[in-house]
Amino acid sequence: MTLVNDAGLVLVPGGPLVTTLVTPTLDATPSLFGRESEQRRLGDFVHGVRMTGGAMLVRGEAGIGKTALLLDTAGLAAAHGMRILRTAGVESETHMPFAGLNQVLFPLRTEFAELPTPQRDALGAAFGLTDVRVPDPFLIALATLNLLGEAAARSPVLLLVEDAHWLDRASADVLAFVARRLDSEPILLLAAIRDGFQSPLDRAGLPELLLDRLDDAAATALLETHSPTLTSAVRTRLLREAAGNPLALVELPITADTRNGRKPLPPGWLPLTTRLEQTFTGRMSGLPPAVRTTLLVAALNDGTTLSETLDATALITGLPVTADDLAPAVAVRLVDVHETEVTFRHPLMRSAIYQGASVSQRHAAHAALAGVLTGRPDRSLWHRAASTPKPDETIAAELETAAGSVRRRGDLLSAVAALEHAVRLSENPDHRCERLVLAAEYAAEMGRRDIVVRLLGEGERLRLSPRQRARIVWIRESFEDGIRDDSAAAHSLADLAESMAAQGDVDLALKLLSSASLRCFWAHADERARQRVVTVAEALPVDDLDGRLLTVLAFAAPIERGKVVIERLRHLAAHPTGGRPPARLLGSSALMVGAFDLAEKFCAASLPVLRAQGRLSLLARDLGAQAWSAARLADLSVAIPAAEEAARLAHETSQPLMHAIAQASGAVLAALRGEQDRVEILGMAAEQVALPVGARPVLATVQLARGLAALGEGRYADAFDHLRRMHDPADPAFHLALRCFSVAELADAAAHSGQGRAIAGIIEELETVALTTPSPALHADLRYARAVLADEAAAEPFFAAALAADLRRWPFVRARVHLAYGEWLRRQRRTAESRAPLRMARETFDALGVIPWSERARQELRASGESSRSRISEARDVLTAQELQIAQMAADGLTNREIGEKLYLSHRTVSSHLYRIFPKLGITSRSALSTALRASA
Repeated sequence: MTLVNDAGLVLVPGGPLVTTLVTPTLDATPSLFGRESEQRRLGDFVHGVRMTGGAMLVRGEAGIGKTALLLDTAGLAAAHGMRILRTAGVESETHMPFAGLNQVLFPLRTEFAELPTPQRDALGAAFGLTDVRVPDPFLIALATLNLLGEAAARSPVLLLVEDAHWLDRASADVLAFVARRLDSEPILLLAAIRDGFQSPLDRAGLPELLLDRLDDAAATALLETHSPTLTSAVRTRLLREAAGNPLALVELPITADTRNGRKPLPPGWLPLTTRLEQTFTGRMSGLPPAVRTTLLVAALNDGTTLSETLDATALITGLPVTADDLAPAVAVRLVDVHETEVTFRHPLMRSAIYQGASVSQRHAAHAALAGVLTGRPDRSLWHRAASTPKPDETIAAELETAAGSVRRRGDLLSAVAALEHAVRLSENPDHRCERLVLAAEYAAEMGRRDIVVRLLGEGERLRLSPRQRARIVWIRESFEDGIRDDSAAAHSLADLAESMAAQGDVDLALKLLSSASLRCFWAHADERARQRVVTVAEALPVDDLDGRLLTVLAFAAPIERGKVVIERLRHLAAHPTGGRPPARLLGSSALMVGAFDLAEKFCAASLPVLRAQGRLSLLARDLGAQAWSAARLADLSVAIPAAEEAARLAHETSQPLMHAIAQASGAVLAALRGEQDRVEILGMAAEQVALPVGARPVLATVQLARGLAALGEGRYADAFDHLRRMHDPADPAFHLALRCFSVAELADAAAHSGQGRAIAGIIEELETVALTTPSPALHADLRYARAVLADEAAAEPFFAAALAADLRRWPFVRARVHLAYGEWLRRQRRTAESRAPLRMARETFDALGVIPWSERARQELRASGESSRSRISEARDVLTAQELQIAQMAADGLTNREIGEKLYLSHRTVSSHLYRIFPKLGITSRSALSTALRASA
């Protein structure tokens, strides 16, 4: 099977990015001096692969021996029957999407066809083999995980990543995704990263092996082994200059020719990497001009194919060039030449040659490579662009087209790089501005604040159009998340949106209004600002059922427009026809107006779509909304796995605020389960992110969790203090919408701590709010509050009204009313009557799994003279959140592969989870899962 693409990411033998199955021999590298402890640690890493997989970073300065250690480990792994796959980052290939991943997967190319169609298409699009658009890079990552997993099922795999800091961003993101998911796979990933460089692998939370410089004894032994004829004085000088860096100890003596003492050593005051680069440059000085030209071409080539380098050199010199002409460079150990490839012995050699060339020489080399690579249009374009010293609108336009192409393949970073280069080559000022703003939009889409800030700084020096400036405002807002109590900003965004709508750009107007509404959500915008956002939004020429419009109204004015939003959401829920807005927008809107049952429904509808598309960033947000809503309904079987997965994916997709709110939702769930320690652990972690930036929704949710935890333990005064903060406009935990969904808890705490009169003003205010919005959560809570806060003698009609409400989809709310009513009946000495509502409350709380409320109902029943059976242990008591989610999916009939595709895990990881789940539930087969889960519910 031969796979080829136009970008030069070729899956053909001999192509520039080809790797082969590497089986190092045990003597592939010389003895590693002074690395015994590191070798032992990596040896243990390899020996444990059949028990558990994993990933590790090897970090250290240039020349410290990272590659040698990786090769040593590869030799050990090969001796143990492991399959070795390799990739290496190359500085000149960082702009080529999925170049590093191409190297990894080439040996597995015949197995692509075994992947599920969406994953196979995603890989094909990534490598330019099909025109299918990649919905999200995470689908490529899942395909990679499954492909590697299948290979590892036949024999364990060691994946070596050299110079990971120079991998193209798309490949590094995929490998970081894979690295997090190797616990249940017989796969090891070992990546080398140079000090001072960053990589997506850094954020994967992997263990690290830090390489320090060699001690004196090891340094001396290494130097004497490689240069045994040095004089004592020269040896002493070299040991001092190298300072324990192995590469320096090997390479400095060669260039200085110090064995015979004829040449002075390089000056010692330069940084080590600079000295080494000068060392390699020094070796160049004695080489023939044609060889130096060939080495420059090889250094600038984004591939390693020997014929490309030779042909390009011939174009420059006008003379035929063969591999034999590189013999002098091989002799001084600058490069290695194989039958089809030329490679540098160390990345610093490539860097030194590049730095030593003049600008005109680089331009000529790039131009020659562009001429040779005419059959590889994408690669040729990059070299043409690099060879041009002045603006060229034709090349700029081609780069803009290329940016769109690589974006469709899922590599936004390469798209940004292409657009940035197009900006520099643009002759037309208008085109230059448009390309820069588009690059900033792509960078914002991938969450790269550093690139966005730099690009927007450049944009400020250009003459942008009003629309382009409006787009820049929206880009900046995408990083703000609206966190600042800044009503003026929301008002300004609304004004700008109105201006863009007047110019006919309704889509941009909605984006700006969405940013304005998020400011209203995250912060405490005043009524005037919120009303301005609503006024502009409702004047736009869009369908009343447009999900973007509903989201703006729900986030900006959840009370004032609550009636409108709820009516439209109910219409959409009743008429789920094609062409309707994305359900993920509707779920968030329903949450904001307190229609938690609708929020759960819309979120559940959107999750399969987002999972299939691999849109993990949006999936994290949707799961977060589902978890918050389900937690308030005490639907723990939905809420627990949703909160855990939302937190995990938010962390993986670098969304700290979404991670914090998912943790806060997890704290609410822990409170409902009576897990007091977990409430504080999750609450404090969420606060650490939210407090510095004033993220009110997170802080409000944390206080709700603490209030629930205190209620569950009978600490009513503490509960009152926690919950009261959500209703104090001067408190950072105050939130205009979320406070409406904690009224029942506040009333319960106040009633039991004698603080009923202290919240009379709050209840009165919310009664007024309820006249404006039909929010189901608010009205249910107010019915409860009226009953528990009423004078004892006058409370019964209020309880009757609360119980008469339609709460079929709100069982926790109804059970709380039953419990409070039973408590009131017992206080009225109507003991026999109290048992029925208390019994119903206990049974509902047991079924829901809200343990503190179950125990409270049992205590009341005992006080009434009726005993209760012990609560039966359930799945939620013994399974982790992810185990519960997997068990539920398996019980629904999904296969391990189908579960893995939904959760972005390999099917073997799913199998390992089920292996642990069965004994926890006391079952021995998959067919018993449904019964076990039903029994626990």
